[in-house]
Amino acid sequence: MALPPGLPVRRAALRLLDAVLRRGETLEQAEGPALADIRKAPDRALARAIAGETLRWLTDLDGLIDSATQQNLPDDAKARMVLRLMLAQALRLDTPPHAVIATGLPLLSGGPRRLAHGVFSALAKQGASLPGAPTLPERVIVRWGADKAAVIAPGLAFPPELDLALKDAGETQARAVAMGGISLAPGHIRLPRGTAVESLAGFKAGDWWVQDLAASLPARLLGQGDGRSALDLCAAPGGKTMQLAAAGWKVTALDLSKRRLDLLKDNLKRTGLKASPVRADALTWEPKHRFDAILIDAPCTATGTCRRHPDVLHRIGKGQVAEMVELQRALAAKAAGWLNPGGVLVYAVCSLEVEEGEEQAAWIDANLGLTPAPITAEELPAGLAPTLEGWLRTHPGMLADEGGLDGFFVGRWRKA
Repeated sequence: MALPPGLPVRRAALRLLDAVLRRGETLEQAEGPALADIRKAPDRALARAIAGETLRWLTDLDGLIDSATQQNLPDDAKARMVLRLMLAQALRLDTPPHAVIATGLPLLSGGPRRLAHGVFSALAKQGASLPGAPTLPERVIVRWGADKAAVIAPGLAFPPELDLALKDAGETQARAVAMGGISLAPGHIRLPRGTAVESLAGFKAGDWWVQDLAASLPARLLGQGDGRSALDLCAAPGGKTMQLAAAGWKVTALDLSKRRLDLLKDNLKRTGLKASPVRADALTWEPKHRFDAILIDAPCTATGTCRRHPDVLHRIGKGQVAEMVELQRALAAKAAGWLNPGGVLVYAVCSLEVEEGEEQAAWIDANLGLTPAPITAEELPAGLAPTLEGWLRTHPGMLADEGGLDGFFVGRWRKA
């Protein structure tokens, strides 16, 4: 008997889900082995979408499953894992019920198959639906607080749209019109999600690169370089390096990962922008000269990217946060010593954790001998504002009418 044509894709999605929930891997880490036998790009994209939407709505999907079973299935039971995928397809990806059943039930055998069929059919007959915003995992609500979680959750209902950073900010309005997008800041264009990047006008010419609006804000806060020296710490894959180079900075781009540094070099080649890539461990490296500006886009838990990487909601706990805090402080201390007098340090993380953001900024204030250089409202896109301390905090619930943005924390200081 011939297997349903969509079955390999669902098996791949199940492997992705299992890697995240059972082994704590990121979706990106899991893709290699999980998608090894999926050759066509649309099929690979579908497997990622099924797994991603399942993780995005996991708490609510589990609630539906539990409402239709007399005894709750274990969290890691295969029947629960398959039902999660089946419901995500039906309720988020508009897959017809017959196709969901045909490609979902073969992932199981025996009693679990009959159970999954019964639960899915019962929920379909009831007209089961999902809420307007995902319910966040309990441990996330505990960590962030109910109020913070409530304002962030609506921004997680959909994957993000496509943000581009332009090499020439003077072309913003003309390019936005030509590409059918909107602009939320000079040098920024937002296009609908699902846009094929490499087919867009200006890709081969290197006129822009993909970069979330929030991710572009730290480099913007250094202003124009006018030939001065800047260090982009933890630079790969190069979005901030290219921003700084386009703004006239003489950039040293430091990163430990060869693979990611190769991506940075490829991006520089495509855009024609100049920088000096250096592969080294920032904790042991010593520069040959001091810098007028240093941008630390520090390694972090990346919980601020949860709308594009919903796996972080289910992988990150207090242990990972504590590990990142130690590393971030060590990097900030190193960077403070590499600044010229009058030089500016910008510290940023794509994290929603206060330990990695606000608490780190307070630690820098107290320990590194730098003077706060408060961020002003005039430096930010419309709809964003600095905190009372002069820091910047973004989260996915902000700018919701315009498509939202990632979660970032940014602080700025000057060396006397």
